[in-house]
Amino acid sequence: MRVRDLLAPGAPRLRLLAAEEELDRQVSGVMTTDLHDPGRYLHGGELVLTGMLWRGGPADSERFVRTIAAGGAVALAAGEAEVGPVPEDLVEACRRHRMPLLAVPDDIAFGTVTEFIGRQVSADRAADLAALVDRHRLLVSAAGGGGLDAVLDLLGGDLDLDCWVLAPTGAVIAGPADRLTAEDRDQLVRAHLAAQRQRRRPPHRARLAGGAYSLLPAGASAGASAGPEAPQTGALLADWVLAVAGDVTEWTTKRQQLAENLARLVAAERHRRDEGRRLRRRLADELLALLRRDADPGEISRTLYASSAMAARYESPEPKSQAQESSWLVLSAEGTGLPEGTVRAVLEEALGGTSDRALVAGAGNGAVVVLPALDTPVPADTLRELLAPLEAGLGSEGRITLGVSAPASEAGGLRGALEEARHARRIAAARVGRVCVAGPEELASHVLLLAAVPDEVRRAFRSRLLDKVIAYDIEHQADLVRTLEAFLRSDGSWTRCAGQLHVHVNTLRYRIGRIEELTGRDLSRLEDRVDFYLALELA
Repeated sequence: MRVRDLLAPGAPRLRLLAAEEELDRQVSGVMTTDLHDPGRYLHGGELVLTGMLWRGGPADSERFVRTIAAGGAVALAAGEAEVGPVPEDLVEACRRHRMPLLAVPDDIAFGTVTEFIGRQVSADRAADLAALVDRHRLLVSAAGGGGLDAVLDLLGGDLDLDCWVLAPTGAVIAGPADRLTAEDRDQLVRAHLAAQRQRRRPPHRARLAGGAYSLLPAGASAGASAGPEAPQTGALLADWVLAVAGDVTEWTTKRQQLAENLARLVAAERHRRDEGRRLRRRLADELLALLRRDADPGEISRTLYASSAMAARYESPEPKSQAQESSWLVLSAEGTGLPEGTVRAVLEEALGGTSDRALVAGAGNGAVVVLPALDTPVPADTLRELLAPLEAGLGSEGRITLGVSAPASEAGGLRGALEEARHARRIAAARVGRVCVAGPEELASHVLLLAAVPDEVRRAFRSRLLDKVIAYDIEHQADLVRTLEAFLRSDGSWTRCAGQLHVHVNTLRYRIGRIEELTGRDLSRLEDRVDFYLALELA
């Protein structure tokens, strides 16, 4: 039974005086006491019945409530037969410790309250024991048939237990989505990620305006998080979380076991889904390899078509042809302070609800994504909002930066889109924040032009201007390339550039002269400065 059941019709006539927000606590028994220190006799889950004979003054109220709260009591019922109305200092102490306080009128015997609770708790235990095997059997049956939604529907109907499976971005994987607002989901996943980062043992608890929630990890880190070591950042940033309405720690042992089994079942479903992603990952890696070697657009189109056909098998009888895709976005992402593979796992999970046609390829500590263009005016803003909740799990050193290209209408334009996304990511990397996203609208016009130039032309242009300078640096341990970059950033100002490099102006003049000799260019001419700037941008 719950504390609120003591206020329901048919219950003894008790009055609620404090902590109305804590009435969903589970009552497992009754302890009647007037001891000054009853804490040693509490096991957790009890309603404490007292005649307040322990109270000599206001300070005693604070000490008594603090003691029973530490002992795990879920509520306090104070009888008014011996000392009269419940004093205000006891009410205030219960409010401070979030301890529900009930007044027992002088015409209600403690025995009546004890008998009522005993009947309710006994009935609950009998029902739990009788139904436990059936519930577990039904859970397994539902998981094998209708998936997670069937399991959560079963729990909602059978036990009046509201549960949700959430992605780390706050997206609803399963459960009644209309019963949690986007703001509530955001707060829940942030609380879960922060608790995981702090190595706190689950279940984690969060309190929203609608009441208390329990949060259990359900993914690759679910087993590890209960141990002494913290889960890997990469795992917890991509793991699902099981959110349960109510405080699981106050439930009966049998109900707690049910919640734990549900978390394991969700983790198993997550593992099954991950196994199904293997082919998609191979296609993504193949596509990235094609883009890197500037492959024929026909090869790229075939890989994209294979991706669309694979997704369509789970959606409609006929595959969606590549020609039907209006345009594609390319995303370039990089992680710092994170284990290798983290960014790929995070983006696979985050973009799963946005587009099931997203191809996420791993690239060291980063990832490259090709996905159909989002139906939004500024995709970068949508992705920034989508990834924002992950900040709570990145820790003090972790960071994710992401660049988004403009839509490419043909497969042949994806190579240029990839370059554009990489340039946008560099802009994001220059910003302050744990998760930073930049889009094509933030790129300078020359970057857009460079992204569209074929690879062989780019390499030839850069080689003609910089190869001799780079070779000279290697042979003589010089610093000409860095000097050239600083000179251009300083707009040709000798004094400003010398100050940035911490060298004498004469030294700077010697280095610039050597660059001009090696390349046959004149850095006092605007045209030559622009050529060098573009060549360095292609590095």
